[in-house]
Amino acid sequence: MGCCKVPALIQAQVQMGLVNDNEHKGLFRRDSDSPQAKATSLMMEQGGSFSANFRDRSPNNTVLQSFKIVILSNKLNLLLPFGPLAILLHYLTDNKGWVFLLSLVGITPLAERLGYATEQLACYTGPTVGGLLNATFGNVTELIISIFALKNGMIRVVQLTLLGSILSNMLLVLGCAFFCGGLVFSRKEQVFDKGNAVVNSGLLLMAVMGLLFPAVLHYTHSEVHAGSSELSLSRFSSCIMLVAYAAYLFFQLKSQPSSYTPLTEEMNQNEETSDDDEDPEISKWEAIIWLSILTAWVSLLSGYLVDAIEGASVSWKIPISFISVILLPIVGNAAEHAGAIMFAMKDKLDLSLGVAIGSSIQISMFAVPFCVVIGWMMGAQMDLNFQLFETATLFITVIVVAFFIQEGTSNYFKGLMLILCYLIVAASFFVHEDPHQDDA
Repeated sequence: MGCCKVPALIQAQVQMGLVNDNEHKGLFRRDSDSPQAKATSLMMEQGGSFSANFRDRSPNNTVLQSFKIVILSNKLNLLLPFGPLAILLHYLTDNKGWVFLLSLVGITPLAERLGYATEQLACYTGPTVGGLLNATFGNVTELIISIFALKNGMIRVVQLTLLGSILSNMLLVLGCAFFCGGLVFSRKEQVFDKGNAVVNSGLLLMAVMGLLFPAVLHYTHSEVHAGSSELSLSRFSSCIMLVAYAAYLFFQLKSQPSSYTPLTEEMNQNEETSDDDEDPEISKWEAIIWLSILTAWVSLLSGYLVDAIEGASVSWKIPISFISVILLPIVGNAAEHAGAIMFAMKDKLDLSLGVAIGSSIQISMFAVPFCVVIGWMMGAQMDLNFQLFETATLFITVIVVAFFIQEGTSNYFKGLMLILCYLIVAASFFVHEDPHQDDA
């Protein structure tokens, strides 16, 4: 198994200092006495990246070999035929429910392979470029779906899908990680870096603040210019949030790259050994080509998916808000869900938090304001007013998660509580009628 067969975001989290670098190295650790392992360790201590080792070991695969590595090596890719089947049904039948379901299933392996191709490409870049690649393409599925929805004027679908990704990562992904890790290590309390958790909670609260003020402005009817002040505030706040996220990346990568090293790194140094090969499996240009192909395929399927959302809602008699907040994010983040659980079961909670909380930060501080700016360019009135019910749900979720991670410890009971909280949220959206559903 190659160096990059871990969920998207892990490489970025290591490069940004969000997770323990020593824990990450544990995934690829060889015999500590080997010269190659010592050389790799020395590079990491000196602030180097994996790229220096990889540039001279670029594999020379044929087209068939590359296809086998990227497509045939993953069992999840058995779901790929559902994509073309969804397109076929779109033209042969009017059953939007089946088109939506098959498109959703067909996008699942593509999202995982996008993460794989991104990480393979990141192997050949420096830490800055690699971190930005993973931060951008880690949530590329959600971004593509959102852009297509914006193009179709479905602003509420965009807002609800992004909101659902944040809620899913903070409650379901983190809850499952805590629960599974707690069951495996039931006789001890798992620990993670409390400093990272506090900083991440602060960033999430800043994102909530950006979403809260436009909603409050709308519902208190205190706008200076009715109908325009709310939109102007949203666009201004989005630009500020993007600047804050860029500053955050710069701070992590350049200013103080070691400022968030976990205090309990010794607990994980002897936990995990691996025979994983450290070489990338495909070359740089192969990664670029596959990234382009996969992105184009996701874009194509996303168009049919978005087009079938309203029809699926009517056919299944399920609110659009439930489909957007619950169903879409679970499928789009399937690879990250599995990765977070896997690392928790190996007693690597910092990596699990890097997946769950790190992805929530990227969506709330980057994807949401980015969609507002893109909508601005497209002439769509996308704003940060997610409505009172949705904003309150996000605010309470961030507070609950902040309380659960403030101690820097986890167990199966905390995980169970987070999962149950997510079930309450899911049930709430199942019975919630969106007042702006007709405009979506």
